[in-house]
Amino acid sequence: MRRLCTISFFGIWALSGASRLCAQELAAVQPEAIDPASFMRVYGSTEPPHAFVRFCERFPKECVPTWDTETRFQASAARLQELDEINTGVNREIRPETDMQHYGIADFWTLPTDGKGDCEDFALLKRHELIKRGWPSSALLMTVVTDETGKGHAVLAARTSAGDFILDNKVDEIRVWNKTPYRFLLRQSYLNPRVWMDLDPMREDPPLSIAGVDPNRGRCQRCGG
Repeated sequence: MRRLCTISFFGIWALSGASRLCAQELAAVQPEAIDPASFMRVYGSTEPPHAFVRFCERFPKECVPTWDTETRFQASAARLQELDEINTGVNREIRPETDMQHYGIADFWTLPTDGKGDCEDFALLKRHELIKRGWPSSALLMTVVTDETGKGHAVLAARTSAGDFILDNKVDEIRVWNKTPYRFLLRQSYLNPRVWMDLDPMREDPPLSIAGVDPNRGRCQRCGG
């Protein structure tokens, strides 16, 4: 049984199966060999998580575009290796703790500074560190899912020309989004970090209720992991 913040070996899920490719091999994949399903589709805008809005009020520099580009990030082998380094490094650095345990409130998105945080804090720190290394904000999108147990969970999606890869505090492997056990609900827009997009055209419930937010109170119930 894996712990919440377990450490494993380097690996990036292949685009068309369960085998893994190293960063150098992935960078060499020809565009015609990439499975179109490796790229997420969006289905219009939706309301952002309320705790994210409050995060942007406290950290406005984290919520502005860093590059004026709309194209997918052409990630080299070195850039793809950075995804693994940052994902594993943050997973080791931060100790999982819920917002209620940590701050005494249900949902609080922040950059962890005391070595503790929950799923969205892991993802926000990974995004922050990758931007410092030169990644554009348009390639690093906060994403809300339901996990394999049906609980709300937040991950970071790396939007590249080779596919959309998921950085997750539950595992150290960098996986293509559709090779995870998650149901994808909403994510940031690559055009504007403050705008969020719907990822599930079949979802009939209120936009944020599954994401751990009570739509009647605007408060996060639980961000699993």
